[in-house]
Amino acid sequence: MSPVLPSSLSPHICIIASEDLKQLLESASLPPLPAILQSFSPLPQVTTRTTSLTSVPHASFALRFSDLVEIENACQEDEEQRAVRTLDWIGERIGRRCAKWVEDIGDKDTTRTPWWDELKRCIEGSHTPSKTETWNHPVAVIMGVSTNAPNPLQAITALHARPLNLPSWIDPNILKCTLIVHPQNSALSDEEAGALFNAVKKQFGLNSYFLPLTCPDIPPPPVPVPALVPRLPAVGETDPPPDTSLNTLRMAEADIQGTARFTREFLLMSLIPWMETCVVHTYAFTTLLLSRANTFAGTMSFTPGPPPPPQQRRLAEFSTILGDFKLAVNVWETIRKEGHGGSDILPLLLSPSPALQLHVSNALASIHPTASEPPVSAQLRALLYAVRWEIGLGLPDFISDTLEGERWLVWAAGNSEEAPSALLLAQAALLSANKGAARRAAFWYVSAANRLEKCGIKPLTMYFLRKAHTLFKTRPMKELSPSFWDSEGKSASSTAGLNDILSVIEHPLGRLLYTTGDVEGAVQFFLGLLRGSASPTWSPSGDDEEFNQTSSDKAYLDDFRVALAHYTTTSPDRVLLKDLKLPFSFCVPQQCRTRLARGNAQGNKSEWEKREEDWSSFWKQNGGSEGIAKGGCAAVDETFWIDISLRNPLDTEVNLSHFTVIVEEANLQPSTSKHAIEVETIDDIVLGARESRIVSVGIKASRPALLIITHATFTFLSLLPSMEPLASRGRRLQDTAAQRQTATYAPDVQIKVQVAEASHKLLVNFVDDGQLVLGQGETKALSLWFSNSGTSSVDEAWLVSGFEDQIWIGGVENEGSGAHSTLEVINSKNTTRPGRPQRIPLTTSLQPEDSVEMTILLHGEQVGQHELHLFVVYREAGSKQFHSVQLLRDYEVQPMFRLSVSSKPSLVEDDLYLIDLRVENISNSDILLKNISTVSPTWRCRPLSETPLGMSRPSQSSRFFMGASRWENSQDPSHTMDFVTRKLADVLQGKPVDPSQPPPVELCCSHMPHKSDVLKPHVRDFIHSSRQIVTTRTISQTYPQLPSQNYPSIFPLYHPLSLDVIVFWELPSQNRMGHVLLSASNIGAGHAALQDIIDAAENAKVARSMYAETQREKMEVLQAVKDSAWNAEKDPVVLSVQSERSMKHDFSSGTCRLPISFSVRNHSLTHATSFVFKLSLAPNTDPSSPGVTYGGRLTFRGTLKPTERSTISPRVWISRAGAYEVGSWQLEVNVHEPSDETRVRHRYVQECRKEDVIRISVCDERES
Repeated sequence: MSPVLPSSLSPHICIIASEDLKQLLESASLPPLPAILQSFSPLPQVTTRTTSLTSVPHASFALRFSDLVEIENACQEDEEQRAVRTLDWIGERIGRRCAKWVEDIGDKDTTRTPWWDELKRCIEGSHTPSKTETWNHPVAVIMGVSTNAPNPLQAITALHARPLNLPSWIDPNILKCTLIVHPQNSALSDEEAGALFNAVKKQFGLNSYFLPLTCPDIPPPPVPVPALVPRLPAVGETDPPPDTSLNTLRMAEADIQGTARFTREFLLMSLIPWMETCVVHTYAFTTLLLSRANTFAGTMSFTPGPPPPPQQRRLAEFSTILGDFKLAVNVWETIRKEGHGGSDILPLLLSPSPALQLHVSNALASIHPTASEPPVSAQLRALLYAVRWEIGLGLPDFISDTLEGERWLVWAAGNSEEAPSALLLAQAALLSANKGAARRAAFWYVSAANRLEKCGIKPLTMYFLRKAHTLFKTRPMKELSPSFWDSEGKSASSTAGLNDILSVIEHPLGRLLYTTGDVEGAVQFFLGLLRGSASPTWSPSGDDEEFNQTSSDKAYLDDFRVALAHYTTTSPDRVLLKDLKLPFSFCVPQQCRTRLARGNAQGNKSEWEKREEDWSSFWKQNGGSEGIAKGGCAAVDETFWIDISLRNPLDTEVNLSHFTVIVEEANLQPSTSKHAIEVETIDDIVLGARESRIVSVGIKASRPALLIITHATFTFLSLLPSMEPLASRGRRLQDTAAQRQTATYAPDVQIKVQVAEASHKLLVNFVDDGQLVLGQGETKALSLWFSNSGTSSVDEAWLVSGFEDQIWIGGVENEGSGAHSTLEVINSKNTTRPGRPQRIPLTTSLQPEDSVEMTILLHGEQVGQHELHLFVVYREAGSKQFHSVQLLRDYEVQPMFRLSVSSKPSLVEDDLYLIDLRVENISNSDILLKNISTVSPTWRCRPLSETPLGMSRPSQSSRFFMGASRWENSQDPSHTMDFVTRKLADVLQGKPVDPSQPPPVELCCSHMPHKSDVLKPHVRDFIHSSRQIVTTRTISQTYPQLPSQNYPSIFPLYHPLSLDVIVFWELPSQNRMGHVLLSASNIGAGHAALQDIIDAAENAKVARSMYAETQREKMEVLQAVKDSAWNAEKDPVVLSVQSERSMKHDFSSGTCRLPISFSVRNHSLTHATSFVFKLSLAPNTDPSSPGVTYGGRLTFRGTLKPTERSTISPRVWISRAGAYEVGSWQLEVNVHEPSDETRVRHRYVQECRKEDVIRISVCDERES
């Protein structure tokens, strides 16, 4: 059985009727003859034959009938102009009918749509011949006359003699047939009509037919017949209005049967045989040419060519119509290879396979190869191809995964903006939706709607947008574990990723609703578009995308404002406003805070908690049991503020009017007045695009109560009343298995404020709250104002500051005695424990309404931005509770110096080490360097130059040298080393650290130049505090595994060999001064004091742990102990050559025997050493400076006590004047244990390095 082809691929028969026949049909209430014959198409059960005489049955065989005159006139019109009229005509027909179609369909799901059926009928109804294909070229012409004509034979002769007014590009090989219609009321009798018929057959051939009709005077009842396809009106004509009635014929039963018999006889006896003959002749002609070409290929230069393209295409089309698909496919393939088409028909003839997509793309590419918008004629051809494919392939094969025919429709639509192309996209979307590809279908629906909106077809545009919206809202099944959404912190029903796509759908849909009068629906859509985002959007593609998003938000907001304003002015009840809710939030509840009038600062909440913990720990250690009263209480009749964090999630400016908060009173009795709370209302707030701002709303209560701030209310755009909750979500619960499996949260955290009577109310503020900028190390006096606004007196007050906040209570002017000294001794507890809270000196009780001003000193050591968190604790005498107030101040410390210090063994006998201090002024001011001080438990320093320090200019670098020697009153460092060794041994063995403190230590403070001012108390305190900060930071970086609360119990503040340098500076013109502390590396030789406990830890039997992290941390601690300064190891013996570099000798008296002095010094403060000094003759590396020749003893041995120095004086022999190198020596050093000097702790070997070699010059006295 041959597949059914689209009707547009059926034979086209033209009919020309005489005037008498037209009058006959009109008088019988019948349509023209082409319309009558079209009602009997297609014909069932038709059989054709192939070129091999194989029968091909057809379930139905379609014919197309047209009026010859209409076809002749249509061929005169330009094809491009006709294509324009065709697309406009289709768009007008669909535009007039779509409203009724959409209303009839409603929300029902359907597999067929009336607009697609109408589009197919319009495309299939096009019968006008074209130059690009011959499907619409006439195959046959039927010439019809009636016996009512005065001379029927003459009328028939005139019709046959009439030339066909068709273009030259139409194949003139057309079958001509004659039809004689004999009505019952004809003037001719039946015998005369029969004779006429026989005469016509003899004269014009056997393709003549006789059709008797009754044609009664009273038309018979109408008989339903298939509806005629619509046709493009001729130029100047208009399309008739839509007719919803059935298509009928008023013909008697005998006439119907006779007409059907004539149509079938014409097809089977004339048309099909004639077409078969054409196929055979054309095929035979082609075969003959090919055979002759093969025969004469070797002897003749004859190149056979294919038949002319019209004949070849006629062969392909006729074989396709007749069902000879084997021949048709071969011919179509030949045509395709020659570039004459064929790819559009092959998908209808071949079996479904992926290769058909290539034919489709080739067919569409051949119409218009470029990607721009194709011409109208190309659009019409693509539309025709798409309709043929959709009809000819059948729906199951067309939408199968093999062919994916819905994509063919999209390809055919291309970039065209016409309504038919939009319907192609809509049909592709419908097929994709039926296949389950919802996202793809929605995308194509949106594309179709955008094109239809430009064409002005609003009903279908709204329908497609709604379909797309529904498809995008329908979430696909996601085979993901429920735990995935919980781990990602997302909701399984979230559509955040589709918001941008939904906006493209909802925005035009809202505008269409507004223009069609549905203002409420438009308002809801526009409000839904204002989704905002949780955080500022950053796009890596540049500014263009960000600009597009910004303009979109502004467009959505403007449309919403216009629609809502229109609704509020036209709707008196405004019921919709009660249901409208903003899809985003302006308030950020997690960042909302309460702010009291008594100086409560914001700052970091953890910092305030730390201050409170420090105070509680301090007071408990001093035997106190009083706690701090619960803070955060507002006073009666005192205004406090709710700082609400607002963030505009939109990329455009918005305004919030009448902004306020809703305050509820907890446990409010019914009889209590509700007018005891006053809440501030802010008239208007304007938020810029993505702007974040803190808005403060004042609240005042006239009686004690617990207030709950539940919501913030405002009017969005001064049009939409809105309310947002201020409660933040509670913490995630993990207590039970059910809570761990299903996300469960604690109750929401609400903002609560306790209002109480103001019995204890101390206000603390800075007198000067301007910008605070300090220089590096500057000491700044700040004034605090204490005011008692409560009803009780303040008898005791304490100030709690942070560990790195260097604060001194009191001024500078009354401190110190003005004494001068070179050396000063400071007693230190040698602990890194943070400083204690300082008591504020109140001379008398601070009574209600009293105020007092107090000065504190702030020392800024660390460069950068800082926050000063001051926590003031106070109470009345005899009170069981303390009360607190917080004070926050931002300040900046600007860099002024770049300091560096280094040390090396000194060659001077009085000093063990040489200290090199470099000071570079990196500020923009002249700085006076007043004096330099050093602080050390062991070392005493002296200046090596009497040059005053003086003024340092900007970018000036200064250098100062100091000699360091052992302080004669220094304490034995073994006590401190034993303490550290014992504590670190406990750490390495995993034992708990006992809370004992390091032994105290005396510090030697050396002042330079001589007779400098004695350190004032606040300076001593700041130096101690700076040293604590430096030491604690070093410990935390070296031992990150140890808890910080154990630092004071393990490490002392000062290493016995440590040395701190303090540079005091002053800006006389600005009356500013300060000091900077620089902690140098330890000076002196260490002897691996922790080696014994390290060896014990490495050799100990370690209990295996199932956790690799635990073992790794232990190894990290052990390595940190090895690399620490407490385990430093260094060769303590330093050798130096001390000899004159230039000398004279009279070589006439003999060889010069010259003594060379080598100084060997033990720089260890605790361990004795022994050494072996060896001299040798090394090879001469520099001919201009030969090495000296040693004479006498070459090996020297000796013992050195701690810090002892010894001199070795070997002699050298010099035979002539010149320059000589003194080197080539080796020093072996043994470090002995202090408890047993026979036991060697360390061994070292020193070789003479290149930089250790010195050159001496010996001159002959006679030459000088």
